[in-house]
Amino acid sequence: MSDQDPLIIFTPSGKRGRVPEGTPVLDAARRLGVDLDSVCGGRGKCSKCQVAPGYGEFAKHGVTVARDALSAWNEVEARYDRIRGLKDGRRLGCQARVMKDVVIDVPPESQVHKQVVRKRAELRDIVLSSPLSLAYVEVAAPDMHHPSSDLDRLLDALKAQVGLERLGIDRHLLPVLQPTLRKGKWAVTAAIHVDGDPRVVALWPDFFEGPLHGVAVDLGSTTIAGHLVNLVTGEVLASSGLMNPQIRFGEDLMSRVSYSMMNPGGAAEMTRVVREGVDRLIGELVAEAGIGAETLLDASFVMNPVMHHLFLGLDPYELGQAPFALAVGTAQRMMASDLGLTIAPGTRAYVLPLIAGHVGADAAAVALSEAPHRSDDLVLVVDVGTNAEILLGDKTGVLACSSPTGPAFEGAQISAGQRAAPGAIERVEIDPVTREPRFKVIGCDLWSTEDGFRTAVAASGITGICGSGIIEVVAEMRMAGIVDPGGLIGAPEATGTARCIPEGRTYSYLLWEDGDRRITVTNGDIRAIQMAKAALYAGARLLMDKRGVDRVDRVVLAGAFGAHISPKHAMVLGMIPDCPLDRVTSAGNAAGTGARIALLNREARGEVEALVRRIEKIETAVEPRFQEHFVAATAMPNAADPFPILRSVVDLPEVDFNTGGSGDGGRRRRRRG
Repeated sequence: MSDQDPLIIFTPSGKRGRVPEGTPVLDAARRLGVDLDSVCGGRGKCSKCQVAPGYGEFAKHGVTVARDALSAWNEVEARYDRIRGLKDGRRLGCQARVMKDVVIDVPPESQVHKQVVRKRAELRDIVLSSPLSLAYVEVAAPDMHHPSSDLDRLLDALKAQVGLERLGIDRHLLPVLQPTLRKGKWAVTAAIHVDGDPRVVALWPDFFEGPLHGVAVDLGSTTIAGHLVNLVTGEVLASSGLMNPQIRFGEDLMSRVSYSMMNPGGAAEMTRVVREGVDRLIGELVAEAGIGAETLLDASFVMNPVMHHLFLGLDPYELGQAPFALAVGTAQRMMASDLGLTIAPGTRAYVLPLIAGHVGADAAAVALSEAPHRSDDLVLVVDVGTNAEILLGDKTGVLACSSPTGPAFEGAQISAGQRAAPGAIERVEIDPVTREPRFKVIGCDLWSTEDGFRTAVAASGITGICGSGIIEVVAEMRMAGIVDPGGLIGAPEATGTARCIPEGRTYSYLLWEDGDRRITVTNGDIRAIQMAKAALYAGARLLMDKRGVDRVDRVVLAGAFGAHISPKHAMVLGMIPDCPLDRVTSAGNAAGTGARIALLNREARGEVEALVRRIEKIETAVEPRFQEHFVAATAMPNAADPFPILRSVVDLPEVDFNTGGSGDGGRRRRRRG
């Protein structure tokens, strides 16, 4: 393939390659191993191969996409659009041809192997104190001798019954007020929202017993997860998630900020697509729960600062440069319709407060959920994601920072990496003697060495490695002496396994092959993980410096991804500080839990707003020791910190494959300082 051929980059997979000019997008996807569906054989009938091209300057990918990067809309697409309709900006992958460099997003509905968004609702005891309540009242009928409006009499009756001195009503209810009162024969049920100015937000004729519902949304840079709950019982009725559609503008946050800077209207475009994604998710939750949308009257949202600004329609420009000033960081109370969400007309939205320019409402929600400020021992809470939020504290105080880990933990930037989906390798073990691997894939409980494995995975196949899988395989390679502390994979004669195969000037480890299909771990993959975990560790170590400690009492791995990380493998890599393994626990989706707490308990909203004001924020970008910690943390587990607790339970071979012409086949012992 010539360097002059157009470059095509697919998101969210991150796979890229050059194809001859005029190649259909569907053919390019198949050639590059991209998960793009098609049933009709490229005839433009099934619409399974819909894609969304991105235009403008993509600094992250180093390309500028022109409007004519794809061939013009053709008759097949026009016919399909007339008959069945195509969403704005969508093309049929079998019809659109690559003419110039282009970035193509494959939406979830066009993927054969659907994303597994692992952001379940964690079981949690939450004190119920919803801002919403129902009140049934009988309203005096109109009387010519005592003239007053229907609204005045309704509000007077409600004030007297619920004990409120002030009470307003949403404007959208005024046109239906009189018909509702008369339909109920002067008896109505009102939904009253009391977070902020108390207001009537919904009305039903006669008696309506509910229940009312709310939705808690964790809006991440990679995935969006939502939980629909019964506001009376706190029960989670439906949970779902989807990929953040902004991924096509950049996998990491700074790429999206860059996109907004370099493309006029870029910020508004990203606001539109993320609001559409949230709206679609909420619609799916309502359908799954089987409730009436008119009863969904409250919503809470957590997100990082860049997502916060884009979701609220604020330009994130200032967040891309020091001093990383927020446009607004306090908690926001507004109508859901102001965010472009088509729920019930009276639905309220509560956006949790941000902590700092790079530490968001998701970190505030984690603090609300995990309560480090109430802990007797020193706890490190790490919300692992594309941008890691880190909290360190106890009853005497809490420190917070964020660290730009990037998307490698999500499977991006990895040669065989992919999102979590059926067929993705998620667990790996390597025999330290034979160096032979075995693994598990999502959707199958069997190990690859067990009888029946091939049959069990026949439907999904073995498609790649997801984030938890790449962490485990790299850590297992380190423990088996296949990769050295600096991240180099050894030659076959040095490692004792033929699975180490040449790749350019380095080696790769062959994890699986079947005929001409193979999955390997390359030195580039290991480097990507090293960079991500070094950023994470450096952030944690910086907070420990500020606190004046060399050890923490316990570590909590938060986030949907954190719930699937093995503590041992994380520590072997040096993602987290040295700590007894039984003191490393998972909190699951703690940000989502914090969002549910804020949804179900109005006092918790005041608590998190007060807590955020007390947390001490550390900005890693301006801390001189961050780079020092980062460099040391690129080694596995670390070049400066000895990790004595880990080494007491795990054997880490002291190999060094950076031979430098030593002539010892890569088995030279690393000298101790």
